Amino acid sequence: MLLVDDSIVRGTTSKEIVQMARSAGAKKVYFASAAPPVRYPNVYGIDMASKNEFIAHDKSTDEVCQAIGSDKLIYQNLDDLIWSVKQGNPRITAFDCSCFDGNYLTNDIDKPYLDNLAANRSDKAKESDITNESSELIYNDAD
Repeated sequence: MLLVDDSIVRGTTSKEIVQMARSAGAKKVYFASAAPPVRYPNVYGIDMASKNEFIAHDKSTDEVCQAIGSDKLIYQNLDDLIWSVKQGNPRITAFDCSCFDGNYLTNDIDKPYLDNLAANRSDKAKESDITNESSELIYNDAD
């Protein structure tokens, strides 16, 4: 049995990790995340994938578990995460949990905004954007 912490990896990477664990001989793979499932994009400055590219978007925990091939998938509960953070600083009373629950603090995020964001943030859009930071720079030295 192998327990994996999935607090920062994407669903595609999670699936690869499960496959590697099984290839290494694990009979059972339990996948645990230190965060709730990410189902919605962050709109406040973090460049994330589009919502349709999140493995947990519109899926139950059991469906995500099946998609990554693990025997069990355990997510952190959002209320428990909020409680634990408040223990570190009780003066904090509100959190931006929009990537987990889809509730945006500014109350001005609507479906057209999210659709436009998805069109610009998708992996496909990033691959076609030659100005993207991760794009490969081709240098031709014509001596």
